[in-house]
Amino acid sequence: MNFSRRTLIPFAALVLLVGAAVAQTPPRPSPVPRPVVPEAPVPPPPDVDGKSWVLMDYATGQILASKEPDQRVEPASITKVMTDYVVSAEIANGKIHMTDPVTISENAWRGGGAGTDGSTSFLKLNSQVPLKDLLYGMIIQSGNDAAIALAEHTAGSEPAFAGLMNAYAKQLGMANSNFENASGYPIANHYTTAHDIALLSRALIHDFPEDYAISAVKEFEWNGIKQHNRNTLLWRDPSVDGIKTGHTAAAGYCLAASAKQGESRMIAIVMGASSEKARADSAMALLNYGFRFYETHKLYDAGKPLATPRLWKGATNQLPLGVADSVQVTVKRGQYDQLKATMDIPATLIAPFTKGQQVGTLRITLAGQPVQNVPLVALADAPQGGFFSRLWDSILLWFHSDKKADAEAPAKGADAK
Repeated sequence: MNFSRRTLIPFAALVLLVGAAVAQTPPRPSPVPRPVVPEAPVPPPPDVDGKSWVLMDYATGQILASKEPDQRVEPASITKVMTDYVVSAEIANGKIHMTDPVTISENAWRGGGAGTDGSTSFLKLNSQVPLKDLLYGMIIQSGNDAAIALAEHTAGSEPAFAGLMNAYAKQLGMANSNFENASGYPIANHYTTAHDIALLSRALIHDFPEDYAISAVKEFEWNGIKQHNRNTLLWRDPSVDGIKTGHTAAAGYCLAASAKQGESRMIAIVMGASSEKARADSAMALLNYGFRFYETHKLYDAGKPLATPRLWKGATNQLPLGVADSVQVTVKRGQYDQLKATMDIPATLIAPFTKGQQVGTLRITLAGQPVQNVPLVALADAPQGGFFSRLWDSILLWFHSDKKADAEAPAKGADAK
């Protein structure tokens, strides 16, 4: 397909346009001149204790900083984030319910109960526990028995539940993960990556915000035993509201953490730190780095026309194009003016098109480097025109040279905080 590229007005030009408008108004008294302070440089990310780690911006999913993000590692109890996602998804699909009574099997009791040396919710053998309480016990107390019981209730057995975990992981794009159990108990061929856990964490926050909120609860009591959330960052910084800790001798100390400040949210994943304190310090340092040195901008709104190229053989002679979802970009502070956008649109568009069908691509670059490629989609159905209008356009197309599509480039991007 022959494409033409249309360069959009750089976002920095907005400042010039506004400035021109202001210049036509009566001048105000000049302020006292002040020295120009240069933009502070953005330092490299902090030195993080961990085998691998990732800092992700939640709004855009961009990786802002990382070390060995795709290195396979043992997830330990970080596994329970995946278990949480699957259970939440099955609840949303109506297959299980928060009020379901769940029988604590011998497998759950022996494999994750009080007689083991792992985290437990102290569930009693053959007792029945509401699913909601098991979810709280797994997320807050990191109960292995709760995780196994949830898996068995959801899928009939823990191996079958592991199959569900891997199916959902594939849907989420977790290309380097494989789960063999629901608790994270060490077992062969059970692995993930810092990048995959960041993808999973973002999906959990977005898809199931009410269930995600459980990870901010600081303590939970069951069977007369009160246990505190193992994520110490919940006490250290009020902006932190999740997500999950993990530890085994082989995996080291792991932490998936997220915090929200204003409209910005960051996700930090630390795998294989040397101590409980080191994982907390490292995750907090990454979150602070993201909030301090990066900013998110909303460039284009969903459903608003960005281009109206010529449409041939259609009921109308123009096809409005835009983006299906709002376009946001996260950049280092001070780099917003370096953003540019171009649209790749076929030079000849012939009806029909359906609403939502991809027609071209919106490309966002920063200092010449690609940042995002976003599908440009038809914003309305564009059926074929009548016989005579199609015939007339067929005649005109004989004279239509291979020239640039006549789409108007959008001259503004909505600047978010």
